[in-house]
Amino acid sequence: MTMLATILQVILLLLVVVTLFNIIIFVHELGHFWAAKWRGLQIDRFQIWFGKPIWSKTINGVQYGLGWLPFGGFVALPQMAPMEALEGGERPAKTLPPISPLDKIIVAFAGPLFSMLLALLSAALVWQVGKPADFIPSQVVGAVLEDSPAAKAGFLTGDKITQINGAPVNGFAGSLDSIVEGIILSKGKQIEFTVERKGQAEPLKLVSEFETEKTKWFQRGGLRQVGIGPEFDHLELGGIVKGSPAEKAGFKSGDTLVSMNGQKFIDSETAVAFIKAAGTQALEFEIIRHGKPLSLTATPVVPKLPAGKGPMLGLAFYPAPFQNREIVHPGPFQQVSDSLRMMWTTINRVAAPDSSIGVGHLSGPVGIGSLIYDLLQLENGWRMVLAFMVLFNVNLAVLNMLPFPVLDGGHITLAILEKIFGRPVKAKPLEVLQTACALALISLMLFVTSKDIGDKFGRGPEGGGKIVFSED
Repeated sequence: MTMLATILQVILLLLVVVTLFNIIIFVHELGHFWAAKWRGLQIDRFQIWFGKPIWSKTINGVQYGLGWLPFGGFVALPQMAPMEALEGGERPAKTLPPISPLDKIIVAFAGPLFSMLLALLSAALVWQVGKPADFIPSQVVGAVLEDSPAAKAGFLTGDKITQINGAPVNGFAGSLDSIVEGIILSKGKQIEFTVERKGQAEPLKLVSEFETEKTKWFQRGGLRQVGIGPEFDHLELGGIVKGSPAEKAGFKSGDTLVSMNGQKFIDSETAVAFIKAAGTQALEFEIIRHGKPLSLTATPVVPKLPAGKGPMLGLAFYPAPFQNREIVHPGPFQQVSDSLRMMWTTINRVAAPDSSIGVGHLSGPVGIGSLIYDLLQLENGWRMVLAFMVLFNVNLAVLNMLPFPVLDGGHITLAILEKIFGRPVKAKPLEVLQTACALALISLMLFVTSKDIGDKFGRGPEGGGKIVFSED
């Protein structure tokens, strides 16, 4: 691919990402807009993104515009709670007739409703066109890392995990009921596993400590892990770094690993650990390419970047289920239900004091946009993005229903209080509270965005991030 074609591809992908974001915001705000029209409210502005508009056009008394703070959008409705400080507008020159609490609830609820409808529409499309399977059905341990918490707890290869902390599991990864997710989302200082082992009549109870990946202060904290991997038939190679020993040795993405130095591997973590233990000694690989056996020799070297890293080959290992994955067609309501459950579990773990999941593990616009950009470059990436639209819109609907000022749930809460006490909350205190909440929300977005950016440095193939082996 020529340099011009690469640049054009990047520009096109970025335009797709921005377009998707704006569609999501537009549909949400369209719900407010149409509900306000239906209930006869005064509509001053319909704007995507916050702040003073960098572009605007007035049609039939409504100013449509694009703001400069890319954190969402709004419909300016002066008969609702005042939002001039955040929306960048001015107080209305004349007093407008009040609207009922019911009108306020309907208009506020319409945004999350439209987001949920967009999630259902995306789910219906996924149901029709399908998405790559991301579930590993195996519950059998294929590898136990040496000196890991799992090894110290007594895990053996061949063990079948049936429960984590008393909750049944149905696979190794890819759902909230899977082993990997059960470990990551566990609470407490230890994790209890129920294990079936050959030769044992009764299930075993293994209690394991856990460890987290060490990260830098500007990155997200590591997730819980115990040092086990699933049982696979084989591994495939990919993520070949330019100028790396792997590229120079002739490796290509999609090669199937048979053995290294005569040893077979069915788990990527064990394969990476084997390479690290080899240091700078040459490794003999047996691989299969396009159905034909092939022998290659590669010697790990210390990369120029990042500094302080040990010898690497510059390749990544992928388990077979994540290569050439079959296309599945989950039902729309099942997709939305799974997304709601994921949302609830995430909020619960962020709030739990004995969980390793915190606010820093949430993603902002940069992280979400980066994920969509990366997905679009994969085979069937557009299907994955469509499936992600379900989760994203469900999250948007649920978060907006939280009872905080500046969010739709806050407007609904204020309307309910107005109905109970017979009068609206006073404008001045409310504006101060909304401004404080808006600043807190923006601060949160900036914080998680810093983590989105920080995670781009120091992570990648073989745990690296951006890896440079040579100057060419």
